[in-house]
Amino acid sequence: MNITNKTVLITGGGSGIGLEIAKQLSAKNNKVIITGRTADKLQKAAEGLANVTAIAADVTNADNVKKLVATIKSDFGGLDILINNAGHTYVYNLNGSANAEQKARDEFDTNFFSILNLTEQLLPILPASPEAAIVNVSSILALTPRHTLPTYSASKAALHSYTQALRFALKATNVKVFELMPPLVNTEFSKEIGGENGIPPSTVADNLISAFEKDEYEIHVGNTAHIYGLSPVNAFKMVNEG
Repeated sequence: MNITNKTVLITGGGSGIGLEIAKQLSAKNNKVIITGRTADKLQKAAEGLANVTAIAADVTNADNVKKLVATIKSDFGGLDILINNAGHTYVYNLNGSANAEQKARDEFDTNFFSILNLTEQLLPILPASPEAAIVNVSSILALTPRHTLPTYSASKAALHSYTQALRFALKATNVKVFELMPPLVNTEFSKEIGGENGIPPSTVADNLISAFEKDEYEIHVGNTAHIYGLSPVNAFKMVNEG
């Protein structure tokens, strides 16, 4: 698909993978909207980038999402590409005092339910574009869980299933559905789990741009491609035992 002269919304666009994608799409003459919870962080991220607009919005807040969608309609006249990138994680082990239920609720609110809500609210708008796309940023952990990220892994597995179903549901429309599946990435988000050993976020953005151009809908970045080719038992061992 063509990825120039489009209007793009990136959630969690103020840092990490989201910001790198914003930089690359801005360089290709797209209008890019980045969202996140913190206005100052977003404004700083947008500085120096052409055609990038920062709009503070919490994607887990229903009122914020309604306002965001209304702004896209009124100020931008529509949308061509939605990139669901915002994420939330806890690092912990499952035990009797982990409070796993609450952690899972927090993670699923950001990593799954907010994506369903925002996508559903924008689906009436996207078909107006001659060539539209939805990108869900999941993870290598959608394929096999990491024991120290148990419910984060579960939220990404749920997102993977949803993305496959959404792609099938929209196959007769002009809305293409992509899934970006990075491994460990060196960002602030992944600092607690050894992110310094991960790949640069620019590599993830490079892979997405290439996939857009080739209409490659499930994007296995870096080590994700290797994990995808393993048996479930061996994939689990590799992620959890090294």
